[in-house]
Amino acid sequence: MAVKNFNEIDGTQQGVNNTRIFRGHSTVGRTFADTKIYDIELVKQDLLNHFNIIKGEKLENPDFGTNIWLYLFDPLDDELKQSVLDDIDSIIAYDPRIELDKVEVNQYEHGLSIRVSVLYTGYGLGETMDLLFDQTEGLLTNGSQVYSAA
Repeated sequence: MAVKNFNEIDGTQQGVNNTRIFRGHSTVGRTFADTKIYDIELVKQDLLNHFNIIKGEKLENPDFGTNIWLYLFDPLDDELKQSVLDDIDSIIAYDPRIELDKVEVNQYEHGLSIRVSVLYTGYGLGETMDLLFDQTEGLLTNGSQVYSAA
């Protein structure tokens, strides 16, 4: 049986772009034939996954996730708003591939509306995402806008 080391494989012959920094897989919104995602798309999907997990749900890592889901039925006073901002800060700080630029928290009809702007480390780009934490629908992304971080 012949064994080939990964370092010996010429990625350019196989159509693989060797300049990609991050590689991963996701089945969210994709066909199972093509689950590979790269770079900014992967970082964004990881961030959204982090916002979808309630603290305590992840096995062997009970501090991973967010408590924002627990706040949806409470009125948005200053104390709750600060708790949400602290939670967002800790989620962004968890991933070294992004930095927090700006964040805005508002209450909306069925939950919380969060506009978060992140900078992608090493890319010179930022992205503003509108996240809706809806009581019945779950996490909804209501568009995003990419901008130059320079």
